[in-house]
Amino acid sequence: MALKNLFSATLLMLLGLSFAASVLASDGYYNPNPNSNLQKPADVEKERLLSKLIGVQGIIYCRAGNKITPLEGAVARITCEGVDEYGYETESLSILSCATDAKGYFIATLSPHEVKHTKLNRRFKQCKAFLEASPSDDCDLPTDVNKGISGAPIASYRLLPDKNMKLFTVGPFFFIPQQDTNSVSPDGY
Repeated sequence: MALKNLFSATLLMLLGLSFAASVLASDGYYNPNPNSNLQKPADVEKERLLSKLIGVQGIIYCRAGNKITPLEGAVARITCEGVDEYGYETESLSILSCATDAKGYFIATLSPHEVKHTKLNRRFKQCKAFLEASPSDDCDLPTDVNKGISGAPIASYRLLPDKNMKLFTVGPFFFIPQQDTNSVSPDGY
C-alpha cells in the first residue's frame, strides 16, 4: 500500500512539473494548444489602447475689426506635460493639428499606444491647446481670446463610440491683422 501511495505521489508530482514547465515555456501564460491563436493579455491590452483615440478639435478665425471669417490653413498645437512613474516631470509632448479647412475647423488626434511607447512609464497630464501658425500675412497675430496664447486647458470630453475616440473641444481661437493690435485689450477681447 505504501508503494502504491508513493507511486501516486510521484505521478502527481511529475504531472505538476510537466504543467509548470509548459506554462513557463509559454511566457507564463497557459495555452493548452500552443498552435492556437489565443491572445495573451498583453496583446489584448495593446489592442484596447489602439482602439482609444484622443481627439482635440476647435475653430480658428481671423478677426479684422468687426468682421470674423474662418481662417483656412491655420494650425493649432497641443502640448501635454510629461510625468514619470514616480510623478516627476519629464519632457513634454507637443503635436500639431492638421491645417484648418475652409470653415476654420481643426482636429489633432493621438493614439495612447503611440504615446505609451515614446518613453517607458511616462504619462501625460495637463494638456493645453495653443494657436501655432496662420497661413495669412494679413491676419497672423495670435490673440489670447479663449487662451489661444496662454493655452486652453483640455479637460472635458465627449465619447464618440463609433470612432472609439475621446473628443475634446477648445476655442474658438482668433488671429488678427497687425494694424488691429491697438484695438485688442490685454485679455484678448
